[in-house]
Amino acid sequence: MQVIEQKNAVHVQPSGAALGADVAGIDLSQDLSETEQEIIKQAWADNLVLRFRRQPKLEVEDLVRFSRYFGDLDKAPPASTQMGEDFTWQHPEITVISNVVANGNPIGDLGSSEAVWHSDMTYNPKPPKGSALYAIEIPPAGGNTQFANMYLAYETLPDRLKSRVADLRCVHDASRNSAGGLRKGYVDNTDPRETVGATHPMVRVHPVTGKKCLFLGRRRKAYIVGLALEDSEALLNELWQHACQESFVWTQEWQLGDLVLWDNRCTMHRRDAFDPNTRRLLYRTQITGEEVLAAAEA
Repeated sequence: MQVIEQKNAVHVQPSGAALGADVAGIDLSQDLSETEQEIIKQAWADNLVLRFRRQPKLEVEDLVRFSRYFGDLDKAPPASTQMGEDFTWQHPEITVISNVVANGNPIGDLGSSEAVWHSDMTYNPKPPKGSALYAIEIPPAGGNTQFANMYLAYETLPDRLKSRVADLRCVHDASRNSAGGLRKGYVDNTDPRETVGATHPMVRVHPVTGKKCLFLGRRRKAYIVGLALEDSEALLNELWQHACQESFVWTQEWQLGDLVLWDNRCTMHRRDAFDPNTRRLLYRTQITGEEVLAAAEA
């Protein structure tokens, strides 16, 4: 991938890994020009994950405005614990990601434990196209986020697996979040064939780039429609082992003021655990997505 430089000083530097790039020379607390928006959108399509470092002055309104350059925003998931009713009423698009407890109550979601590999909210019929996550407080160690390139995961599949998954569809579990917590209103069934959640093609086409990628969502309680349970489990295990290998991964080591924008359609991500006695606080927006287009339908 080539470095992109423009007269307006926006600079895109790819990470050198399977995905990810730093974007410098831009202040996200200010309105972006059309040229700046175009550069960032092209960089996002090329690199899948963008990091904007040294953005210490962002207000919540700035994060929302920036995120809206990429589409409408989803409201924060109703099951997420947020920073009190007043915060929720003023900023319905913001999900608080935090382990901080105030007055005996968590102010955010996902705690301090590991968040396993997943794409966001794929249990919905129209999962978000992407997310922006902004660091307010970070722990002295841990809490890093890894991203995996699902274009490469698909492109490097052995031919036998490409043929096998081409027309398959998978049920994505809605009952638990990425940190393993059981969501309100769901029961913890033990049979993946009874999983409740949206059904999506296992190979999707990105609506912007036109490229094919694996679309796995989340492993727990996933079920491939029409297969015997043991066959579904075996195939999913093989696909997940392939998709999460290090050669497809880039790691975000958080610094204060980092904003990371990722494409939820062609990546997965996970988070390292960290010391629960330290503080971590981030704000997240989610950009409204579209129906998942199967490769067979493209």
